[in-house]
Amino acid sequence: METDLIFSSRRSPVVCLHGCAASSQSLATSIGLDTLKRGGNAADAAVAMAAALAVTEPCSTGPGGDAFCLFYNGNTGEIRGINGSGRSARAQTLDFMEGRGYTAKAPPSPFDALNITVPGAPACWCDTVQLFGSQKLTLQEVLRGAEELAEMGFPVAEVAAHHWANWVAALKSAGKELGGDLLIDGYAPKCGQIFRNPALAQTLKELGERGKSAFYQGRVAQAIVDVVKENGGMLTSDDLGSHDSEVMSPVSTAYKGVQLWEPPPNSQGLAALLLLNILENFPLKALGHNSCDYIHALVEATRLSLTDAQRYLGDPGHETVPVESLLDKKYSQQRAQRISMNRAMEEVKPGLSTGSDTVYFCVIDSVGNACSFVNSTYMGFGSGLVPKDCGFSLHNRGASFNLLRDHPNCIAGGKRPYHTIIPALLTDSVTGAQQTRLLAALGVMGAAMQPQGHIQVLLNMLEFGMNPQQALDAPRVFVQFDQTTHQWFVNLEDGIDQEVAEELERRGHKVNWPIKGHKRSQFGRGQVITVGDWWNPSISHTRSPARVLWAGSDPRGDGCALGF
Repeated sequence: METDLIFSSRRSPVVCLHGCAASSQSLATSIGLDTLKRGGNAADAAVAMAAALAVTEPCSTGPGGDAFCLFYNGNTGEIRGINGSGRSARAQTLDFMEGRGYTAKAPPSPFDALNITVPGAPACWCDTVQLFGSQKLTLQEVLRGAEELAEMGFPVAEVAAHHWANWVAALKSAGKELGGDLLIDGYAPKCGQIFRNPALAQTLKELGERGKSAFYQGRVAQAIVDVVKENGGMLTSDDLGSHDSEVMSPVSTAYKGVQLWEPPPNSQGLAALLLLNILENFPLKALGHNSCDYIHALVEATRLSLTDAQRYLGDPGHETVPVESLLDKKYSQQRAQRISMNRAMEEVKPGLSTGSDTVYFCVIDSVGNACSFVNSTYMGFGSGLVPKDCGFSLHNRGASFNLLRDHPNCIAGGKRPYHTIIPALLTDSVTGAQQTRLLAALGVMGAAMQPQGHIQVLLNMLEFGMNPQQALDAPRVFVQFDQTTHQWFVNLEDGIDQEVAEELERRGHKVNWPIKGHKRSQFGRGQVITVGDWWNPSISHTRSPARVLWAGSDPRGDGCALGF
């Protein structure tokens, strides 16, 4: 049933002192916390959780996908990140695609092997531990919990089972069969059914023992090349062997005394910053949480920010407008002036459609390090292709490319696509030599929902004084551009007043309300861990409250936050 996911209870925020982890699967969160207790830091724990989620939610994530992370150094206040997205096959140029008969209006099926780019997640895992880890645990020790989970088996959780079955059905309707490593007797596992994946356990074991070479060379790499070639794709051993992560500096914007940090292009982190900059020009608190005026401003600002991001951004070096220009506050003021509070805008259209399934998770450790991490196979099981005896599916992130010549996100050989997955961090907004103070690790998964989710959850805390769990519980808005009808839709979650939905329709919006049950998945699944209760309206976040960690985990998922 589509309506059997009922929100009928409440959760308190998790409060703790020494370390905290939050993810969309309780077993993965537990493995992250255990990693902290064994002497690992936030980066070690995040990678342990990334691998565990690859076991428990293979319909959302895995070694066959991409990853991004942001890391806050508790000793120095420095924020760095890793871009773990892979590139297209070097031979896969626009001329090649057109030679196969594909055009901007008639691209390959999203599940086509031509949409398989180099999986960047395994390299990101290894590099996160090497660059940001405690050095007290080896990569093998970090991955051991996930390896044991895959080898011994685990009971599948409710939301994961639902999406597992849906994506298996989607692949079948597209004429594809998911590999047996990810099924039980040909079927998706049911909630509570024990699932084992010994092939993935072996892949994780080899990755722990030999690092990146275990994935990008040798047995696993050859299995990837073989299955891609058999299905008409273009990835080669050279494409895999030449892959590496990129250490990057995040981009940020200030908002009322805080600084929001996001990964730069080729990710869509800029969309979240653009959205926040535009909304800074409106009296959001006075408008009232989830009021018609508030949602109207949010919707219009979202349309503008997504359109700008998808129009101008691509793999670095291909952008048509410098990032600094888009983040200029004067530019955002100009965009805000386009918004009328009485009617919906016309002719604001982004340039691509996006997939939906991802995992977001975060960790803060006892010395104040924070790791904000996101991992994805893009559309469910991605391409649905499973390399022989490897235990994971290959993503289809190349479906994010377009075939519009001279567009910054046009397909080209050895290029990274516009990427939807984004982790975030929040600090005090300071200038000069003063060290930035960490306020939160946060994120919401779900394609174009991600920048919208980041800002809605952040504003729930900053403007409306919600604690992390309340901020995640609150009903959300998803602004969606439909590529078939070329229209914007405003999806409103159950819990938003009917009168608000009706007034939005009167202003010219196409509204879907109320969104219930498992269809709530379109609003994403998020996690938040804050340092102190700076969101509490009775205090000022510019003061330094006691170092208590507060955390929440999204009720739309199977997970939890845990601390000690």
